[in-house]
Amino acid sequence: MNETVVTMCGNLASDVRSTTTPGGLAFATFRMGSSSRRFDRRSSAWVDADPIYVSVNCWRALAENVSGSLGRGEPVIVTGRLKMRSFTKDDGATREVLEVEATAVRHDLARGTSAFHRRKTETTNDDRPENVDSTIAAAMADAESLERESGKVVDLDRAQSDRRSAATAAAV
Repeated sequence: MNETVVTMCGNLASDVRSTTTPGGLAFATFRMGSSSRRFDRRSSAWVDADPIYVSVNCWRALAENVSGSLGRGEPVIVTGRLKMRSFTKDDGATREVLEVEATAVRHDLARGTSAFHRRKTETTNDDRPENVDSTIAAAMADAESLERESGKVVDLDRAQSDRRSAATAAAV
């Protein structure tokens, strides 16, 4: 089955609502409005078209980041899979709503500035050697001693990489 992938520019029409599913997955949703704007030559003025409103759904890390980063009225660009969902209201009326299951959400930097803060993730001991800090310190010490002995500048990044490789090989 083919999916309809869209990228939309617009503004948050609601606050971000976030929750955690019973299975422990982070979920966030918000409404987004988008309308095109064109110049009407007859009236010599800019005219807004009727807006399109969609619900944007985010899961996992994206949901956590969206809930901590976005607020109502902010300009955003959303990329994701477009879906049509039907539901029945309490009064028996059937409604259809457009939804975007987001794969990426970002501020629209054509309309303002933003500051990026890398998400802190938990690492396990399987992901990196336990002594990574001591490995970096040892690499720095090795580089400094080589510089003193040879009188040449040593590439610290390469020295750290060599130390990490040795520590990873020793851990295996």
